[in-house]
Amino acid sequence: MSAAISNVRPKPDKILVDIADYVLKTRINSPLAYDTARNCLIDTLGCGFEALGYPACTKLLGPIVPGTIVPHGAKVPGTPFQLDPVQAAFNIGAMIRWLDFNDTWLAAEWGHPSDNLGGILATADWLSRCAVAQGRKPLLMKDVLTAMIKAHEIQGVFALENSFNRVGLDHVILVKLASTAVVAQMLGLNREEIINAVSLAFVDGQALRTYRHAPNTGSRKSWAAGDATARGVRLALMAAKGEMGYPSVLSAKTWGFYDVLFKGKSFSLPQKLGSYVMENVLFKISFPAEFHAQTAVECAMQLHEQVKDRLDQIKKITIRTHESAIRIIDKKGPLHNPADRDHCLQYMVAVPLIHGRLTADDYEDKVAQDARIDALRAKMECVEDKQFSRDYLDPAKRSIANAITIEFKDGKKTREVVVEYPIGHKRRRKEGIPVLVEKFKTNLARRFPSKQQQAILDTSLNQKKLESMPVHEYVDMMVI
Repeated sequence: MSAAISNVRPKPDKILVDIADYVLKTRINSPLAYDTARNCLIDTLGCGFEALGYPACTKLLGPIVPGTIVPHGAKVPGTPFQLDPVQAAFNIGAMIRWLDFNDTWLAAEWGHPSDNLGGILATADWLSRCAVAQGRKPLLMKDVLTAMIKAHEIQGVFALENSFNRVGLDHVILVKLASTAVVAQMLGLNREEIINAVSLAFVDGQALRTYRHAPNTGSRKSWAAGDATARGVRLALMAAKGEMGYPSVLSAKTWGFYDVLFKGKSFSLPQKLGSYVMENVLFKISFPAEFHAQTAVECAMQLHEQVKDRLDQIKKITIRTHESAIRIIDKKGPLHNPADRDHCLQYMVAVPLIHGRLTADDYEDKVAQDARIDALRAKMECVEDKQFSRDYLDPAKRSIANAITIEFKDGKKTREVVVEYPIGHKRRRKEGIPVLVEKFKTNLARRFPSKQQQAILDTSLNQKKLESMPVHEYVDMMVI
C-alpha cells in the first residue's frame, strides 16, 4: 500500500514570507534609488508616449467593452481613457513595453523591471481618486517611486541566479510576481493576505517564451508584460477580498512550482532585498533594441562613416559577443515582422551600418524591404567571447559587451570597435542621464502641446516637487 499523503496545512514557503516582509517592512532610504526611480518613471512613460504612434499598439488599448465608464477609475497617460485598475494596468504596461525601449535588467534571467509601472501607476491613481472622492488623503508620487524601487528589487534579485528562460518560461513571470506583491501592499493588505496574493502569482499559469523565438516571434512579446502586470493587480484585488492562498505553492512535492516547472530546483536569492536593482538598472537611452544588442548598435554607429559608401565591398562582418546574445538574438533566415526584427542581432547591426541610425520605425516593413539589410546580414558571423560571457554575469561588472570587425573584399579590415558598457549602464550615468532627459522631451513632444509639455517637465525633473505631488494630479497632467 502507498503511504498516505499528509493533509496538514504547511507553513508558507520562506520566499513568500520574505517578499511579504520586504514590501511591508523595509524602508527605502537611498537617495540614489529615488533619483534613479524618478528617471526611470519619466523614461518609461516616454516610451509609452512614443508607442501611441503605432496602430498595432493602440488597437489593443481602451476598455474591454467600448464605452465603459469607470467612476474614479485610473487614467491612462497620453490617452483619453479612464479604466478599472486591471485594464488600466494592461494599457499602461502594453504602451511602455511596445517598442522595447524601457529599462532592462540582465543576469541569469533578464527582463524589464519598469514593466511593473503599469500595475503600480494604475493602482495608485485609482486609489488616489477614490480617496479624494471620499474625503481622504490621496497617495503621493513618492509612494509610486517607492513601489517602483521595490518591484525592481523583487524582479531583479530573483533574476540574478534563477533562469526561467532555460526551462522555457518567459521573464514576465517576474513582472507578475513583483506587481502582485507591491500592489498588495498599496491596497493595504496585511502580511497573511500578501503571502496569499504572492502564492497566487506562482500557482497561476505562466507564459511560454515561444513568442520571443524563431519561428514564432510575434507581437505578444510587446504586450505580454502588460498582461502580467495587470494580472498582478487582479490577484492582489482577489486576495484583498479574502481569497485563500497556497502556502507550499513552491515546495509541494509533485504539484508545486519547483517540481512542475523548475526541474525540481528551488529558487536561489543571493542577497537581501533592498534597493540594489533600481540603483544599478540599465536604461535603453539611444536605441529601441533588445538590450543584448545595445553595445553592438553603438559599435555599428561608430563604423557607419567608414563603411556607408563601401557596403558592396564588404566581404565579412564579425560580431564578437556574449553567450546570452547568441542564444537569444543570433538569428538567420527571413524576418517576418517588427517583433522578429528587433530580436535579430544582425538586423540591428545592419541598419546603423547603412543609415547611421536605429529607430522604432526602422523595424517596420518600409525600411526592412531594403535589400542591403539582408545582404549584410548574410555576411555576419557571431562568435562568443568567453570573457564577455563571464563579465556579463560578474556582479562587479554586469557588462553587455559587443565588438565588430568588418573585412573588405580587397583584404583590408576596419579596426575592431569594442563597447563593453552601453550608455544606459550605471558606469555611464553622468553621460547617459542628460540624453535620457532629451529622450523624454522628444517623447512628450510627440503627444502634448508645448504648454503641457513644460508643465510635465517642471514637475518631472524636480525630485522634491514630484515626490510631494498627489498621484492623480500628476496623471491628470498627461491626459489628452
